[in-house]
Amino acid sequence: MSVHLILGGARSGKSLYAEQLAQNSGLKVSYVATAQIYDDEFKTRVQHHKDRRPAEWTLVEEPHYLAQTLRNLDAPNQCIIVDCLTLWLAQWICADCNPPKDSSWLAERAALLSTLPTLQGTVILVSNEVGMGIVPLGEINRQFQDEQGRLNQAVAGFANAVTFVAAGLPLTLKG
Repeated sequence: MSVHLILGGARSGKSLYAEQLAQNSGLKVSYVATAQIYDDEFKTRVQHHKDRRPAEWTLVEEPHYLAQTLRNLDAPNQCIIVDCLTLWLAQWICADCNPPKDSSWLAERAALLSTLPTLQGTVILVSNEVGMGIVPLGEINRQFQDEQGRLNQAVAGFANAVTFVAAGLPLTLKG
């Protein structure tokens, strides 16, 4: 098992860096996209990501049940990119995103954290670092920042490698 967490701000180059790592791994790659498209601007962003990915990569779109998706895709010679944990979290805690009623953020977070150490392949997780600015106004915004920080810390705690990307430049934090 190999888990690599890639952190950075918006438009920092973290997704491109993750894709380069996967491409250079020589493994079969599955790309798990956690985003749901809610407007035309975001649709354009998603299309930009799609356009630069190799055609032979398997795409799985899963906004909620990430742990189960990882278990389904796992294999010893498999590289799985998850892009991104931030959108996955947002879709669980934002009521406007209509999260499923059959589970909860805390249950799915626990499932992910218990699943990651059991996987046989290589997993590259992309996540935003949202705690470098001021504490946001509004309860849901603070909850999001707190939960994202806790999730990043938990994943980083057992990840083999953690990289922070700023301005397209990777900085190794662990491994």
